[in-house]
Amino acid sequence: MPRAARAGPRRHGCRCRRRSRARRPEHKQQRREAILTAARELAVASGVRNVSLGAVAEAVGLAKSNIMRYFGTREEIYLILAGDEWREWGEVVSDRLPDCAGSDEVVAALAETLTARPLLCDLMSHTTTSLEHNVSVPAARMLKHAILGVIADVGALVSHVTDLTESEGMELVSAATGLAGMLYPVAHPSPTMAELYAQDPDIAAACPEMMPTLIRMLSAVAAGLPALRP
Repeated sequence: MPRAARAGPRRHGCRCRRRSRARRPEHKQQRREAILTAARELAVASGVRNVSLGAVAEAVGLAKSNIMRYFGTREEIYLILAGDEWREWGEVVSDRLPDCAGSDEVVAALAETLTARPLLCDLMSHTTTSLEHNVSVPAARMLKHAILGVIADVGALVSHVTDLTESEGMELVSAATGLAGMLYPVAHPSPTMAELYAQDPDIAAACPEMMPTLIRMLSAVAAGLPALRP
């Protein structure tokens, strides 16, 4: 076969590969947002634990290697989503707290707004055990700045409508988010555990309901913090 005939298809193939990549910054951002949206929807549908990088890639019609051009790992995708969820919850609860009067209403606001955000609670339950592993330092720094910023802002608002100091308000917010992450997987058991609970009512009765347990425990924290002052 003549040399020119062999060269033509190879050049055409290269042009096709170049067109498949997102070259412009706005295109890269669109693809990045599409990946995050797909990962969010998959997590809402089946839980963070059950979503693989391959499933995210399939949902957006990309190869796993292309996903890694935008995010280094699966964990990094969900670390970024966790930061978004923290900030969104911070805005929601910050809108509600100024209308609260006293610790009881503050506790209710914290518990209700957290329970209303199952994806955030699911992400919280996996953050230290898996999502903070296999990620870059910048991604980890982003999440920590988001968390610390929300806790500081919401804690300050708590102190304005209760007898708690600002640092105590931050402790209450930290307790609320930590307990939400702990209670969420208990309140949303795996299929195996759900079958066990159905078979053994005594075991099922020992599993706490998320909302009333969160309110009771936070009420105890709010009442106890002033007693620990120097």
